[in-house]
Amino acid sequence: MKFLGNVLATIVGLFVFFMLFFFGFLIIGALFGGDSDKVTVKDNSVIEFNLGNISNDYAGKYSDPLVTLFSGEANVGVSDVISAIEAAKTDDNIKGISILNNTSTIGIAQMKALRDQLEDFKKSGKFVVAYADVYSQREYYLNSVADTIYLNPVGEMDFKGLSSEIMFYKDLQEKSGVKMEVIRHGKYKSAVEPFLENKMSDANREQVSSLLNSVWNSIVTDIAKSRKIPVAKLNEIAENLLARTPEMARSQKLIDKIAYEDEYRNAIKKALKVEKDEDYNSITITDYAQKTATSPKNTDADDKIAIIYAQGEIKSGEGDVSYIGEGSMRRSLQEARKDKNVKAIVLRIDSPGGSALTSDLIWREIELTKKTKPVVVSMGNLAASGGYYIACNANTIFAEANTITGSIGVFGILPNFTQLSQKIGINTETVKTHKNAAEYSPFQPLDTDFRAITQESVERIYAVFVNRVAAGRKMTFEQVDAIGQGRVWSGSEALKIGLVDKIGGMDDALAAAAKLGKIKNYKTQNYPEYEKTFEDMIASFPFAKTKESLIKEEIGTENYEIFQKVKKISTQKGIQTMMPFEISIK
Repeated sequence: MKFLGNVLATIVGLFVFFMLFFFGFLIIGALFGGDSDKVTVKDNSVIEFNLGNISNDYAGKYSDPLVTLFSGEANVGVSDVISAIEAAKTDDNIKGISILNNTSTIGIAQMKALRDQLEDFKKSGKFVVAYADVYSQREYYLNSVADTIYLNPVGEMDFKGLSSEIMFYKDLQEKSGVKMEVIRHGKYKSAVEPFLENKMSDANREQVSSLLNSVWNSIVTDIAKSRKIPVAKLNEIAENLLARTPEMARSQKLIDKIAYEDEYRNAIKKALKVEKDEDYNSITITDYAQKTATSPKNTDADDKIAIIYAQGEIKSGEGDVSYIGEGSMRRSLQEARKDKNVKAIVLRIDSPGGSALTSDLIWREIELTKKTKPVVVSMGNLAASGGYYIACNANTIFAEANTITGSIGVFGILPNFTQLSQKIGINTETVKTHKNAAEYSPFQPLDTDFRAITQESVERIYAVFVNRVAAGRKMTFEQVDAIGQGRVWSGSEALKIGLVDKIGGMDDALAAAAKLGKIKNYKTQNYPEYEKTFEDMIASFPFAKTKESLIKEEIGTENYEIFQKVKKISTQKGIQTMMPFEISIK
């Protein structure tokens, strides 16, 4: 046994040694090899535009420099890409942008912001061209901004309108014995509907249909402008799938040329006056974005506008690039508030909501900040439920036409395993000193008194939510309640009912903030700076995700997503101000 122990100790020691050696080598290389990795832009270059590794507006910055050091390409956000396109407009070395087989997971509002920036870039006289082997509907929306659009001869195009599929679990609950006890306020709070019904309610169908049509109208309006095709004609093409092949897409004027990638590249060479047997100079959008992000801007300006990014689900804790926590958000607002050079704040929100308590803590910090500095909200893909809660008291609210917002409603879900435990022979008994001494038990039927108390809590938080919105938007409780009830609205619909002030993107929000802050020449400063250590980062490396990969391999990606949804709901604590459903627009 002692021998085996010594062998095991030796193996562990060798493993630790090699791990320390590996990370030490990486750190030394990163620290001393920075100059050799410096990004340079050659004359007569083209930006290769692919957003495959980019998803968030804000890539984040961290108090631990090692975390930032090893972030790599992930250290670029959509906001950095937009700034890079703006810089490229006046960069003499950049002659155009090539969108080549772009694939991304960014949302439609982010697509809209990028599209608008590409439209502005074209005003410089530089070209934007696009090529794809296959055009998804999402990617075509972005690519349609190009001067010339290419499609592979044996490729295809997806242009058919929008849809959303919602899964229902009522029968599964009855068969499995696992029931979700639901307490809610709001007839549109359909986040919980899948656990109550086997089909979509009329109220839910109404809001989803209205939302999809509003988002679709904003998409085809942009495409119509770029391609000079009437909206009615685009709807006809979508209705009858008249662009499903390259030849059909070209005949409908959705694309310009049918060609292979080498022919597409030769066309770029011709535009750059480069010989066919030579390669043209290029730089990826991520490299160019990193270069421009580290270049000083408006260095002579003392005044600043703080941009605070709130992206992801709202939870308790510090927060990170993928979720909103009160720690980083409150600290960011306090730092911006105390900085005498910060004259205004733009809060960029991309969130479906989450914890009601955390939402209110952030709301309170914004309320305190407004007493000394103006706060302007810029909504991205989502600013729903808790995401709208933290926006409602801003001085001015901007949304994109296709932003998903509203969802003023509250719900709670309690998983109950009573039927399952009975099926497998488990029985539980509780002993208590007082009537309400015991906490909720998932192994006993939901007590009527507990349900009543929880419902009271839900109603109280809903009333607080509605009052917060009413005060922030200068409306009555009844007016907010009428457009609340958990209903989701598009940005263009929200403008009509008073939930937002203007349709516009980040640039519009910055301009409004500058006006409210009474400044003209200013620089921006991004927040939050997350308190994340290098040890936290190591925990997220691929070798730490073996279990996730194994589960996906065994049960499949789609089943794994269902598993994650059930797991996510079971871990939610407290009352939720969450968007009423997880929408995936296709």
